[in-house]
Formats: sequence, C-alpha cells, structure tokens
Amino acid sequence: MSIYVVPQRELSFIFDEIVDYKQHCQMPGFEEASADLIEVILPEAAKFFEQVVAPTNPQGDKSPAHLKEGEVVVSPGLDDVYGKMVDAGWCCLNGDSAYGGAGFPSVVDLAVQEMSQSANLGFSLLPMLTRGVVHALGLYGTEQQKDIYLEKLISGAWSGTMNLTEPQAGSDLSAVRTKAVANGDHYLISGQKIYITWGDHSCAENIIHLVLARKPDSPEGNQGISLFLVPKFLVDADGNLGERNDVKTVGVEHKLGIHSSPTCTLQFGDKGGAVGYLVGEENRGLQYMFTMMNNARLAVGHQGVAVGERAYQQAVAYAKDRVQGRVEGVEGGAAIIHHPDVKRMLIQMRAQTEAGRAMSFYAIAAEDRSFHHPDQQVRAESATLVEILTPLVKGWCTEVAMETTSLGVQVHGGMGFIEETGAAQHMRDARILPIYEGTNGIQALDFIGRKCLRDGGQGLSLLIAEMAETAKSVTASSSAIEALVDSLQVAIKQCQQALDYVLANPQQSASLAYGYMMLFGNSVAYWLMVKLALAAQKAIDQGSKDRFYAQKIATTEFFAHQLLTRNYAYLSSVVRGSSYLDSLDDKDFTTIQ
Repeated sequence: MSIYVVPQRELSFIFDEIVDYKQHCQMPGFEEASADLIEVILPEAAKFFEQVVAPTNPQGDKSPAHLKEGEVVVSPGLDDVYGKMVDAGWCCLNGDSAYGGAGFPSVVDLAVQEMSQSANLGFSLLPMLTRGVVHALGLYGTEQQKDIYLEKLISGAWSGTMNLTEPQAGSDLSAVRTKAVANGDHYLISGQKIYITWGDHSCAENIIHLVLARKPDSPEGNQGISLFLVPKFLVDADGNLGERNDVKTVGVEHKLGIHSSPTCTLQFGDKGGAVGYLVGEENRGLQYMFTMMNNARLAVGHQGVAVGERAYQQAVAYAKDRVQGRVEGVEGGAAIIHHPDVKRMLIQMRAQTEAGRAMSFYAIAAEDRSFHHPDQQVRAESATLVEILTPLVKGWCTEVAMETTSLGVQVHGGMGFIEETGAAQHMRDARILPIYEGTNGIQALDFIGRKCLRDGGQGLSLLIAEMAETAKSVTASSSAIEALVDSLQVAIKQCQQALDYVLANPQQSASLAYGYMMLFGNSVAYWLMVKLALAAQKAIDQGSKDRFYAQKIATTEFFAHQLLTRNYAYLSSVVRGSSYLDSLDDKDFTTIQ
C-alpha cells in the first residue's frame, strides 16, 4: 500500500499560473502572507499530513466511529492526531486574525485542506465543517457571538456542525419541523436532525451546532426558517464551558465509506429544550445556511480532487511493482505500467485530478478577490464568478472522482477488489461526494437555473469570453500547443451553443441540467489545463529541460483527445431536447412482465 505524498510541485505550479499568488498576496489583509512565507509553510504542512495523518486512513476505515452507551467512540488514534493538528495550527489557516487566526488567503488554506483530505478523507470533514461555521458566524453572528465562539472555532479547540436534514426533510428544507421557542435571552430547541457529520465526538472540547429550526409563529415553507447556535456544552460570556446542553446522539450511521467520520442522528430537547441562540435575523436561516453550504460545496468538490490524487498515487505505485506479461522493449516480465491500457488509465486519473485542482483553486482565488480586492467592480465580478463555479467545482469534480477512484481499482486488477490493498476504500469514500451538500442533480439545477437563466446568461457569457480571450491571445510556439488551442476553441463554441439553446428553451432546463453542467465543467477544466500547458511550453521555450513541463503538456493533450471529446455527447444531450422524458410516466417504471 502506498503512502500519500503531497504533490507540492503541482501545487506550486497552480499557485504561480492559476492563482498568480505573488500578485494575489498584495491584496489588503494578505500583505504578511508573502509568497516566500508560503514556500516555507506548505512543506511543513505536507510533512504533518504525510507523516501524522495519512497513516491513520486504513485503520480508520477498518475501525469505524460508533456509538457506545450513548457516546461516540472515534476511530483509533484520531483524538491524538486531532490534538496535534490543533497544536500545529493547521485547522483553519484563513481564520480572521482579529480572532486569533493566521489570516492567510483561502487559497493557502485550500492547499492544506487538500493535504488533509488526501491523507484521511473522513477525518478531514471535522475541520471542514468547522470552517463552515466560522464562515457563517463571521458574516451573520452578533459581535458577542463572534467574541465568544470564533477564536475557539478557528483554533480547532472547538468544532462545528451544520444541522439541516430531518427524517422527513431531506433536500426539501421547507419541511423542517425542529422547533425553537423563545425563552428569555435564548430559545429552546427541540427536534431531530440526521446525517450530521462529526455531530458528536471526543476530539474537541466543545461542538457548536448551527441548527435550522422554526418558531411557532413563523410562516410555513422556506420563509419561516431561522438559524440557531446550539453548543454541546453551554458557554458563559467569558467563553468558559458549563453544563451539558440538552442535545444527545441517538445513532451513528453504518456507511459505505468515510468510516472514520461519525455521521450522527442528533436529538434536541428531550429534557425540555436545548439552549440555542438566534443567528442573524428571524426567518432568514435558510439564506444564512446556504452561505455555509456553498462554502462546504467548494470544499466537497476539492475532496474529489484529493481522493483522486490519493487513488492515483496508489495506482501508480502498484503499477510499477506488479509484473505481468511482456511488453516490447522491456526485458523479461514487464511491470504493468508499461502496458498501454494501464498507462491510459493512469493518465486519465492524473488528467482529471489536475484539471479539477486547477478549477477548484481558480474558484477559491476568485473568492479571495471577492472579499479583499481593493476594486469594488473586481470584487463584484469575482463574487459572480464564485457563484457560477461553485456547482461546477462540486458537481464536475465529484463526478470525475468516481471515475478516477474506480480506475484506481481497475489498475489493481483483481487485487483492487480485495479490501486489504486499500484501493477500494478510495472508491467507497468517493461515493458520498456526488451526494452530500446537495446532490449533483441539485448542483446541475442550480447551475442552469440560478447561474444561467436568472441573469439571462450574462455571468456565463463573461466566463465564455474569458476562455475565448485565452484562445485568442496565444501565439503557438509548437504544433502541440496549436492543437490544444484549437480544441479549446471548439469547446468554447460548444458552450455558447448550449447556452443559446437553454436561453431559448428555458422550459426544458430541468431536464437538460446535468448534461449542461458537465459540458461547462469539462470545458472550464480543460481551459485551465490549457493555461497550465501554455506556461509549461513557455518554460520549455526558455530552455528548461524539466520533465514536469513536458508531462503537463502531454496530460493536457490526453484531456483534449480522450476527455474533451465527451463534450459532443454532453452538447447533444442538451440541444436535442428532453421530449423522451415525457414518453414515460411513473407507472412505466415498474418491472416489465
């Protein structure tokens, strides 16, 4: 079984060519986070996640978190590992310095998140959800709430969760029934929430739950939902812990993957009501929670990148060691990495992972600009870009993660189907990614609806124009680069054609959404790969003999020839309409006798 190694060279290339970090860190608030400092910090983070966290991954899979006598027992060793992560300061690098955070750009924090996610995907969800709580409280919490909770959350001493789903209310949050009854300066919360990631554990001193609930006099539907802060242990005005709140874990799910993450069913109010505090204004809880959820969706998209990287590294290590058959030009028995079909699978894993990484960092760099750029217009344009890219990062990156991890099993052959090799774990872990934080069907509806039809395609048109500007500005220095740009121009035309069709046929949008999302995801990912290939070719033209640059171009060529060609199918699924869906009704989906 391979040990995970952080792809530091790839991250550095992304920081240079996609993020333009030397310019990025000049924005107000980031002046101390220089490129030189990042070159020191990220290798230290790499050592921690390679040496301390990554070895816990197989054991966490074999020894899942579970409920025992009403308490959650986490996977062996994770209490200690989490404490070390808190002490080392790796929980939330982009935390506000006003509350004890390091104040780094989110792109730096994303690099550390990837290390955590590749090292142990289930464990990485613990700080990921806390980041979401920090994000929501930073935007909507009162000054008192920020003073009491943010410093502990940012450091990781306390963790956080978001509580949306109920047994009768999955993706339809208008059906939320959890109650919040005013009681002096707080509310009493009662109800049940399910699928709460790291809903209870012993790693942190306290757990801060953000809970969607409804006041008795609130209107029905989405408009009557408010957001409440409910701590596991009550906290006084000075931040000291008090008695246990009226919230308990009544179940921990037995899951296909991410076994080290306790997915809990939480019961609020068995003893009269859990003490909760209103966050923001009444009846605006869904809006606030979606701020947290969109933050989590971007993180989940990058989980697809991270687990793909881990699966790829393991597949390469196995392919180099496994001798099977003969290959022309190789003496004696050949390692399977010499077989063309194995090389095809490995380069596909690499191409999809690198493309997803580029798109994810591109999105987070835009998020940084949306908050910190000194130009108001740039902030606004960047915020629009983040909105557009969020369903693509979450949807496309997690869809291809399923392919990548499945290929990892295939490279191992029969041994991939055997749990002891570890390849199957990556595939099982990845399967949740297209599901949680809004299924990819919901991402597709969001992309085609809110991110396209709502503004008449203006935001997407700006993105298409930026892609076209890259293609237009290139002076090809090699036939390979010329061919890559030609393929990019085709992808741009396909995106424009799909956009035109959807704008002309909005009534079909729900039926066309998935293919539409995948077309744009594939195209944007490829565009960013081309940008990296152009930078690589520039280095080669300047005399570099570094194989890294040749590899980058070859990987982009593979994407163009083997993955971008899927656009023809995606586009066809859009412009041919959806009348076939009307040919069957619900009665047709039964066993044919």
